[in-house]
Amino acid sequence: MYIELFVNITSRAWALPILSNLHAGIAGRQAPLLVATGASRTAFAQSMDHLIAMGLVERNPGYGHPLRPEFRLTPLGITAAAIANKIQNASAGEGQKLLRRSWTLPVLTSLRSPSHFNDIKRKLPTITDRALSQSLKSMEVKNWVCRDVDETVRPPRSIYQAVNVGRVISSVTAHEISFVRQS
Repeated sequence: MYIELFVNITSRAWALPILSNLHAGIAGRQAPLLVATGASRTAFAQSMDHLIAMGLVERNPGYGHPLRPEFRLTPLGITAAAIANKIQNASAGEGQKLLRRSWTLPVLTSLRSPSHFNDIKRKLPTITDRALSQSLKSMEVKNWVCRDVDETVRPPRSIYQAVNVGRVISSVTAHEISFVRQS
């Protein structure tokens, strides 16, 4: 599971919680998943359509009524759901709203080691300067990212590193990415 896949999954706010709940054993029908995630019906439907288009979730053929379909994880979805569950458990209720933001998880994934703003941007080529800046600021407020200023160089440069819950999530995603690349 590469960082591009994290970017794509997190482009829908409820995709990560849906995957996590499917991994945790919540029934793959709309009503139980809506209750477990807290998503609205519209946002849930959009996230589910997104996950189906990505090939992580599929409708369970041969089960259910057309208006009440059941969903199941695909083989790639099983891997993604296991990672999503580890990430959700690492944040343990704290910052779930922050995790649903588009760039939080990809930025944390890129912060395996302390990095400058431009280094992070190079790892995430599709992110804009504004989106990266806002993401870093929101994580700094939650104390997931620490910003230090390197005054030994001219001009002084900011260095960002994941701390606390951010470090745990960063290490989970870094470990999973390196594991998937090896296999």
